[in-house]
Amino acid sequence: MCGIAGWVSFDPDVPVTADVAQAMTATMICRGPDAEGVWTTPTVALGHRRLSVVDLVGGSQPMFFEHDGEVVIGLSYSGEVFNYRELRQDLLGRGHTFRTASDTEVVLHAYLEWGEDFTEHLNGQYAFALWDARTEELLLVRDRLGIKPLYYQPLPGGLLFGSEPKAILAHPRVRPAIDAEGFAELLGFTKTPGHALYKGMYELRPGHTLRIGRGGITVRRYWALESYEHTDDLDTTIAQVRSLLEDIVDRQLVADVPVGTLLSGGLDSSIITALAARRGPIKSFALDFARHADNFRADDWRGTPDAPFAELLARHVGSDHHVVSLHSQSLLDTTAREAVMRARDLPFDLGDGDTSLYLLFQEVRKHCTVALSGESADEVFGGYRWFNHPETVAAATFPWLAPPFGTGIAGPGSGPGESLINRGLLTKIDLKGYRSQRYQEALTEVPRLAGESASDRRMREIGYLHLTRFLPWMLDRKDRASMAASLEVRVPFCDHRLVQYVFNTPWAMKSFDGREKSLLRAATRDLLPAEISDRIKAPYPITKDPLYLDGLRSALKRATDGPAAPVRELLDEEALAAATADDPAPGYRTGTELILALDFWLRTYDVDLEL
Repeated sequence: MCGIAGWVSFDPDVPVTADVAQAMTATMICRGPDAEGVWTTPTVALGHRRLSVVDLVGGSQPMFFEHDGEVVIGLSYSGEVFNYRELRQDLLGRGHTFRTASDTEVVLHAYLEWGEDFTEHLNGQYAFALWDARTEELLLVRDRLGIKPLYYQPLPGGLLFGSEPKAILAHPRVRPAIDAEGFAELLGFTKTPGHALYKGMYELRPGHTLRIGRGGITVRRYWALESYEHTDDLDTTIAQVRSLLEDIVDRQLVADVPVGTLLSGGLDSSIITALAARRGPIKSFALDFARHADNFRADDWRGTPDAPFAELLARHVGSDHHVVSLHSQSLLDTTAREAVMRARDLPFDLGDGDTSLYLLFQEVRKHCTVALSGESADEVFGGYRWFNHPETVAAATFPWLAPPFGTGIAGPGSGPGESLINRGLLTKIDLKGYRSQRYQEALTEVPRLAGESASDRRMREIGYLHLTRFLPWMLDRKDRASMAASLEVRVPFCDHRLVQYVFNTPWAMKSFDGREKSLLRAATRDLLPAEISDRIKAPYPITKDPLYLDGLRSALKRATDGPAAPVRELLDEEALAAATADDPAPGYRTGTELILALDFWLRTYDVDLEL
């Protein structure tokens, strides 16, 4: 999937230097362990770390188009363009010639042919930087759904960019700092588009380009969700969803390295695995926890464990199935936890939800370089239970923050991430007001459809909020965990054609049989055993092992031991006492995970807190 980094400077007093460009690029080694390339002039640096997936020999980067021995266009590219074979044929017909079989070179020539409008022709998950020597301009491009990350930080007379914040933080002119707004964004679970939390740093928004030249910076949107009348009947809609899924999975299986699937035993990953298996033998990978059967208790979130369903689907389609079983000691291991936190560059509160994902990806990487995931089907097709909860749908906030579900992503008793944060600090940053402001901003973006009923309009809003504010958070999580293990994860349900089509499908069709994801079930029922096709949505698993919870509490005690602990000033002392007691009060698990992440972040990144 690769990692990119770079720097452009039009200030003659601050020329680009190779040593700094090299240092920035070196931070991306996990994203690209196979090769490195750094190209510099006094004005621009393009850095690249390569994870070889397509054209293993010819796809080295940065890649250039030259004329008379001079660089015309330079490209540092991360991701995959899944329609590159069709684009290549089109460009050959237009007179272009190719030296390699890589999708990178296709992107390069697409820009030469269509200019900045080449984004209209790309289908994939990508983030890249393109230097046009003819105009002395740098163009940054991010895919439509924001599957691949891309950050930037303007400087006087220039700009820094990278696949992750750490590439930008490696520049000597950047000091990591977070202000009150950044801290509210961290705690808010609002995933504001463009907000990178670090002061002065930004994410390029999904479906946007950024161009910087001597005249300054121009940001342009090239794609966004649109509202239009859905004219297909139910049977046609079901058939179209199936047709799109088959085409998408076929495209995303293309690679010159081993490809597998992530199989939880839920509906979404089972569909992807079943479709992949129709093309030939496929490896599938499932996560389980040691002693999980002993500790599992059905609750409102999860009625059944995953492992038996994953094994059922694997037998059904004949996949070469691997179960990765994790012990609590592995989840508490300092090395693994710190690797995840370094990958994220920011403190988040999923704890073992992140660590288990990283450890799973490490095992998958021993067998495959690419894995297909069922991520995003819930956001696209309305799979979370709050889609069908009237009070949540009507609440004047983001659905995942509204009662009765709140921020319980980790399940019952997990509590909100801010549960251990000092109450005075929460008042100072106005977390409640911040969430409300971001919610109102998001609503103003929703594309309207004339003549739509109030209920249909509200469900369109709910869908939009998930696709633009919830899904990006999930994609970031999966990207960082997979890239930390040098594994490329592809997300077929994020194909923009499918997303746009289903976004405009009326809610009555999406839930026509009274269940979540009715449309997706109907389109794929013939692929799956009935037990899986009819299975109720369950969230990503977390361990229920008491050994893990005891270890978590002990780690919190160590991190907050003494008034000099850097995280101590952020804490509510009464809540801390309750969370670290020998018989701890319930509801502090997520808050504990956040405090441990904050502690590591403050100690390791030497962040200035401007709160």
